[in-house]
Amino acid sequence: MNKVEIYDPAMCCSTGVCGPGVDPELLRVSAMLNVLAGEGKTIVRYGLSENPMAFVMSKAVNDIILNDGVEALPVTVVDGEIRKKGAYPSNTELAKWSGMTEDQLESLISKAQKPVAQ
Repeated sequence: MNKVEIYDPAMCCSTGVCGPGVDPELLRVSAMLNVLAGEGKTIVRYGLSENPMAFVMSKAVNDIILNDGVEALPVTVVDGEIRKKGAYPSNTELAKWSGMTEDQLESLISKAQKPVAQ
């Protein structure tokens, strides 16, 4: 399995989906990570406020912050390689980078689009 790590900017909590003004992009990422976790995938998120040592310990992420500033966050690293900076990965990118095949991805998208029975 691929190791996917997301380095988040400083936020009010570990997911950034708290408080009265929830960012829809953070909500999308959080929801997708929950779906992927349900499929047995693991994506690690590090928050600058909560896990500052993770930023220091990753030379690649530390270099980005030193050169571009914290404005370059979020940064996504897959198997030690920077894949995206300055924006969160799309749902497709997250699924592919976590080791899903196209068929698994299509199934996942179909499941996510079905309305939940109440």
